Amino acid sequence: MKITGHIIDIENERIYNGEVEVSNGKIARITEKAEVADQYILPGFIDAHVHIESSMIVPSEFARLAVAHGTVATVSDPHEIGNVLGVEGVRYMIANGSQVPFKFYFGAPSCVPATSFETAGAAIDVKDVEVLLKDPAVNYLAEMMNWPGVLYNDPVVKEKLSLARKYNKVVDGHAPGLTGDQAKQYATAGISTDHECFTAEEALDKLKYGMKIIIREGSAAKNFEALVNLLHDHAGQMMFCSDDKHPDSLEEGHINVLVKRALAKGIDLFKVLKAACINPIDHYRMQVGRLRPGDSADFIVVDNLTAFTVRNTFINGVMVAENGVSKIARVAGGTVNNFKKSYRKSEDFVIKATGSSMRVIEALDGQLITNVLIDKPRVEGGNAVADVDRDILKIAVVNRYAEAAPAVAFIKNFNLKRGAIASSVAHDSHNIIAVGTDDDSIARAVNLIMAEKGGIAATDQHNSLILPLPVAGIMSADDG
Repeated sequence: MKITGHIIDIENERIYNGEVEVSNGKIARITEKAEVADQYILPGFIDAHVHIESSMIVPSEFARLAVAHGTVATVSDPHEIGNVLGVEGVRYMIANGSQVPFKFYFGAPSCVPATSFETAGAAIDVKDVEVLLKDPAVNYLAEMMNWPGVLYNDPVVKEKLSLARKYNKVVDGHAPGLTGDQAKQYATAGISTDHECFTAEEALDKLKYGMKIIIREGSAAKNFEALVNLLHDHAGQMMFCSDDKHPDSLEEGHINVLVKRALAKGIDLFKVLKAACINPIDHYRMQVGRLRPGDSADFIVVDNLTAFTVRNTFINGVMVAENGVSKIARVAGGTVNNFKKSYRKSEDFVIKATGSSMRVIEALDGQLITNVLIDKPRVEGGNAVADVDRDILKIAVVNRYAEAAPAVAFIKNFNLKRGAIASSVAHDSHNIIAVGTDDDSIARAVNLIMAEKGGIAATDQHNSLILPLPVAGIMSADDG
């Protein structure tokens, strides 16, 4: 196969007219030409940190959507399914992803369960981490969320970090808000990246101590605007990621959208493309081509350097997407799960009124953090109930792994006027979380999910809807 266009040589920072010749899945040669097709050829995009599970589709289906936007590889942390199924879940993700022509780089989850304050479905202990790190299909130690354990020398954390060094695997970070001496200590422990920076000042601190900063723009957490200007001076230490990408936004775009936005802000083309295409390859030692003779033929063709519309995506010399349409065939997803059905009654969600004030969770749009409010309860029949007029609703967490009483509280900023919504996609332990205007609706929404062993549900007095998610209770098994 031969294809011509304007070649974007990111590493040498030049654009020239050329012809790319592909043979046996590799780039055989690149030849300069006087006349070429009016299109641009460059390495494919890489998502430097993503939880595939958050797309609510299995890896093979994620790949089908991502290649349409020019993504050829992901650095994928199977933390979510790890919290449901442990090592078995990680193995499922690797096996499913291996069925399609896409370059998934999976890590060994480092923090399963993520917290001692909630009940997960499984644990990945030190022995499990070592088993995974020994596996050639596992490429790094995934995000070390337990930054207090790093700072205070938790022996389990130290042992996991030691195993990463033993097997020469990169360690990903997760340390929101960490600055100064604490950021230095975290980096010195061998943790190499962070995708959780809220501000440029925080990111600069971590850059100073040698960490790579991954600019995150997902479906929920969005830090692009706060961090993108760091590319002007720190392009060699920056990458892009989505972290958690919901299926609707993945259908609209992926890393290509961040590239277009960065270019629209006047950031140099080569600096943007280093972050999007090259830096993840270097950092994670990925076997992904960077548009050089002898490399795997992993590259994309775009129309121009403004719209950046992806015309074609190639992986190992195979065209996997053309004009926004995936050419990857669907495969049988299969199912794995960990779900104990325990149907609920409305009285399980009753809260007795005990005083003149109560704590209310304040949800913040576009943020992972929440605030605490103190407000006056609405009381009926001796019980504290939801107050739709003040947008104070009930929230409940229902254990789906064992028999236990639900945890019930109040939350603000959901703006539901009737009924309830519920989901078993609930980071990190993926128990069922429901928000509703009344106890009956909450119970119905929870029971819809119980019946399907996972899903997203909405209900009121007249209607009930459920999107089943039978793969670990967090992903669809639909294989077309």
